[in-house]
Amino acid sequence: MTSALSSSTIEIAPARRGGRRAASRRLSARATWRALIPALAAASIFAATTPAAADFRLCNQSASRVGIALGYKDGDVWATEGWWNIGAKSCETLLRGDLVARFYYVYAIDYDLGGEWSGKAFMCTREKEFTIRGIQDCLARGFDRTGFFEVDTHEQKSWTVQLTEPKNKHPDQTAGANIDAPPLPPPKP
Repeated sequence: MTSALSSSTIEIAPARRGGRRAASRRLSARATWRALIPALAAASIFAATTPAAADFRLCNQSASRVGIALGYKDGDVWATEGWWNIGAKSCETLLRGDLVARFYYVYAIDYDLGGEWSGKAFMCTREKEFTIRGIQDCLARGFDRTGFFEVDTHEQKSWTVQLTEPKNKHPDQTAGANIDAPPLPPPKP
């Protein structure tokens, strides 16, 4: 007899002959399964109705503490927020719930070793905690103009960015200077 619940399968082997003691064990096993199956069914229904977490997360895989600023579409205008402080080798949820846009923008700064993860999408930031609506005229509005790197979520409902240290680091670069550092040419003699 096989009973399937959700994606898990429970297999119960057919009873074997073996005398009175074996029959008693079979009855005990049947009673246990009769009590267990409704509990498993209830658990699978609860699991099926519990929504999966759908968030925008960032995991800092570097050896340093980092500060994160995030750019995203807020209705009909772009907005930026910062700073999330994320310790080395840890993760943080930046936005909770289903993602509503395909593209998000991230800027990160390495607090311990210097350097940054940046890009060519310029948005407004400031040194202290901020939420800024609009990305135009940052300097004229009293903000800093900062280059963010683009994150394409491919319209997924949930996404995690893995912030890593460059694989090939030039001696003059500090940790975390690039998202994925391209191979560097050999030094000139």
